[in-house]
Amino acid sequence: MKVTVDGVAAEVHPRPGQCLRTLLRENACTAVKKGCDTGDCGACTVLVDGSPVHSCLYPALRAADREVTTAAGLAPEGGLHPVQQRFVDAAGFQCGFCTPGMVVTAASLDEEQRADLDEHLKGNLCRCTGYRAIREAVAGPAAAPLARSGAVGEAVAAPAAHRVVTGTEPYTLDLADGDVPPGLLHAAVLRSPHAHARITAIDTRAAEALDGVHLVLTHRDVPQVLFSTGRHENRLDDPDDTLVLDPVVRHHGQRVAVAVAESVALAEEALRRVVVEYELLPAVLDPERSTEPGAPLLHADKDAAASRIADPARNVVAELHSEVGDVEAALAGAHAVVEGTWRTQRVSHVTLETHASVGWLDEDGRLVVRSSTQVPFLVRDELARVLRLPPDRVRVLAARVGGGFGGKQEMLTEDLVALAVLRTGRPVQYETTRREALTALPTRHPMNVRVRLGADADGTLTALAVDLLSNAGAYGNHSPGVMFHSVHESVATYRCANKRVDARAVYTNSVPSGAFRGYGLGQVVFALESALDELARELRIDPFALRRRNVVVPGDRFVATSDPAVTGQDDGLRFGSYGLDQCLDLVERELPRGGEPVPEGPRWRTGSGIALSMIATVPPRGHFAEASARLLADGTWELNVGTAEFGNGTTTVHTQIAVQALGTTADRLRLRQADTDVTGYDTGAFGSAGSVVAGKALLIACERLAGQVRDLAAGLLGAPAATAVLEPGGVRCGDRLVPLADVHEHAVRTTGAEPRAEGSDDAVLRSVAFNVQGFRVAVDTGTGEVRLLRSVHAVDAGVVLNPVQLRGQVEGGVVQAIGSALFEEVRRDADGSPVTVSLREYHAPRAADVCETQVLFADTFDAVGPLGAKSMSEAPYNPVAPALANAVFDATGVRVRELPMRPDALWRSLRQAQDRPARAQEARRA
Repeated sequence: MKVTVDGVAAEVHPRPGQCLRTLLRENACTAVKKGCDTGDCGACTVLVDGSPVHSCLYPALRAADREVTTAAGLAPEGGLHPVQQRFVDAAGFQCGFCTPGMVVTAASLDEEQRADLDEHLKGNLCRCTGYRAIREAVAGPAAAPLARSGAVGEAVAAPAAHRVVTGTEPYTLDLADGDVPPGLLHAAVLRSPHAHARITAIDTRAAEALDGVHLVLTHRDVPQVLFSTGRHENRLDDPDDTLVLDPVVRHHGQRVAVAVAESVALAEEALRRVVVEYELLPAVLDPERSTEPGAPLLHADKDAAASRIADPARNVVAELHSEVGDVEAALAGAHAVVEGTWRTQRVSHVTLETHASVGWLDEDGRLVVRSSTQVPFLVRDELARVLRLPPDRVRVLAARVGGGFGGKQEMLTEDLVALAVLRTGRPVQYETTRREALTALPTRHPMNVRVRLGADADGTLTALAVDLLSNAGAYGNHSPGVMFHSVHESVATYRCANKRVDARAVYTNSVPSGAFRGYGLGQVVFALESALDELARELRIDPFALRRRNVVVPGDRFVATSDPAVTGQDDGLRFGSYGLDQCLDLVERELPRGGEPVPEGPRWRTGSGIALSMIATVPPRGHFAEASARLLADGTWELNVGTAEFGNGTTTVHTQIAVQALGTTADRLRLRQADTDVTGYDTGAFGSAGSVVAGKALLIACERLAGQVRDLAAGLLGAPAATAVLEPGGVRCGDRLVPLADVHEHAVRTTGAEPRAEGSDDAVLRSVAFNVQGFRVAVDTGTGEVRLLRSVHAVDAGVVLNPVQLRGQVEGGVVQAIGSALFEEVRRDADGSPVTVSLREYHAPRAADVCETQVLFADTFDAVGPLGAKSMSEAPYNPVAPALANAVFDATGVRVRELPMRPDALWRSLRQAQDRPARAQEARRA
């Protein structure tokens, strides 16, 4: 059939039943993204004869003789549509994976539709921005254009902005001609229908007999090497309890077999022909029952020491028990005591780019894997270990990554792709579906957190106890690290002479839990900050005042599970700066001002709540980054940094650092990232380390290189080195300017090498960052609906490297946390089968669900971070849920102890609270 795509007529041959999205991508239209394939996210939106459609639902045959426009065709070649320019100017994206579909939808709206974006953007989902910048891009007053280049502290546009808004920025599977050798095959995975079973027989003959099927893998065909999908600098931090394919399946959705074929459809057909016989085994789904005597054991076959599992005979992945002082005595003597148990749910990352990898063999026979990963170097090292290959025979690289939030600090697709490549000798691609992401891949850890607090009459804390039960799911992944982290900064935030922590992470026959924004802090902070609010009300002390009285201040020790003064251990954590006092003041001042109007009607009740959190700016136990910079022959600069860009903004910040250190402009920089063959080592883009660790390494490299170039130029001109100043076009010594190309030529001629320098950082010292969140809400007592009237968030991020970008990071973190607090849950039925299988059953926030968050910055300079900065990607998430819960209590008198705060659950709690006095009165009468 004939179709015109982005102004170019083409003849295409759709398959029966094919949707327009796959047809377009098969014909090199990579501006059309796959986020769900169920019409729920809008990443695939295109215009058909000027009307926006979700191309994943639109039959390809219906596009015959029509005009199809993608984000790449909205404007003449090389230019930007006005809407695209507004997205650039408003910084209306972060990871950018949703942006091509978003701008296509926005470009189709008329003035009336732009006035009601809640309705007309409801088909487009963004996981990163929090929507404020998108609203401004679509319907707000025209923003002043962001600078294309600028030093630290300036509002600078992302270097990839033009490509992102036109859909031409390549993500993992946006492959251009020549990226991958010819002959690409596709993999699909057969997954377990049972929570716990042993595979007794598996017959792949019918699948292998299909024409076009090249390989079927089962547990008989893979290396018998235990590993963890979770990735850390020290691989011993995570338990080795996982096989690529295992004869025992321990959760619904676990891998059973892999088919590799000429197409995804053929691979899926092959899997339907695989015959598997199972012996069903008893399952345990409740973490409370997991450690009871007689409970089914998930990893009793593992050696505890070799696999680093705390107690396989009790299903305990990791545990921690510690006490400072005497908590029971302090509680017994306290003027006021509050206690309670808070529960959090499974939450999916909902990165719009699902996990995906493509691999091949290069001309030297080396394995190459291009992956949607936050940790290319850690994946390379673990692939080499599992496949028993020398690390230099494996290359892992990442293009721009479509969202991470911790979920891509795992190895979930790369091992299958690598095995298939090595077995077939052909390029192989595996892209997980949204259903797989929701039903089979790691989520945030569900936790039960019991908190007990004691205080004097003046509100001084005398006892603080946390008892944590973390549901690891079927495999350990990140569970030890999440458990330890969850009870560290959360407990260390407050001064208290008597503290106790009891924490366990336990196996259950459910989908594994993994790394998620906040890395466990969000769950414990929800409980602790809710308990503090309860304590403030018990003592009739203002919530701000209670926190000011008890938070740590410079000079205090960070006491969580131990006291450094007693143990003599130094984990490198420091007060590099302190802005918590400013953050509390800012939120207290701004929260009562402005906001949305209170809904009309007698059932609405309003209230306000706050919460705070502290986080270390770098993960503990080592985080390393190497960077290099060199002057090229044409007078431009090349930067090499190993960290990946996934919406965290490190590319922009690294560019700003180089602009400042080298006295240049962004257009004179060439940045190479996230490629184990090209860049120096980098632990990875997690723990908010991209700016403060990789950024510091790059700053060191650039400053060293700048010194070299100034000295070379001064020598070339015969001028004192102290007079040399770097400028975009060269080096100025007094009134003379020597072009950078001449400096390069001089260096090569006199030294035999071009100017080049390296920098590194090992994050031995770490600072702390602070966040304070305030909400004003209205609650409908007749339905349980919560409406956000006002949201204020203050951050202590040190020197703000890019205010527009940081504002967006905070807004996105707040909205993601609002989703976790109010809507989101990966649900399972009684036998562990998945209930949440698509985004329409999983309520990630859309534009209509949230109000604008006012973001405020404390004025601090950090002595640890680069140029005075602190990290601020994960931190905004952590205080949001308790601030919301505290506001709901203020409005209704009902203490929320379980997330999410769905209207039905809150309505039941309201009814129970109303019925309680009546029942008490009846009991007195009786």
